[in-house]
Amino acid sequence: VQLVESGGGLVQTGGSLSLSCVVSGFDFEDYVIGWFRPAPGKEREGGACIRRSTGGTFYHDFAKGRFTISRGDSTHAVKLQMNSLRPEDTAVYHCAAADLDGLGSNPCASIYWHGSYFYTVASWGQGTQVTVSA
Repeated sequence: VQLVESGGGLVQTGGSLSLSCVVSGFDFEDYVIGWFRPAPGKEREGGACIRRSTGGTFYHDFAKGRFTISRGDSTHAVKLQMNSLRPEDTAVYHCAAADLDGLGSNPCASIYWHGSYFYTVASWGQGTQVTVSA
């Protein structure tokens, strides 16, 4: 399984970026893809998740209000549209994917509410750097 993020870069405060995550080698018909970034005092914080089959989404922590996740142009791609960016959004953004096994009836919410399980079973990308200048 391989996840490749792209779309990061340098942008001024108030600007926008669109991140992409492409998944390959995943044998499951249905899965979730979530975005994460490091956070002070903890390993990571969660952002936005989408379920491949339904397009259902869930937003958490940093992604609420300013970011939008959607399915990408290809079957196994997702986009994270980031608007009104702030210097505190500066980070390496990672996407991660896992099948629905063990995630319960609300799989996208589960990857943030019960992150320890997801972290151990998911496949992760290398990340894309987002830098927001003041």
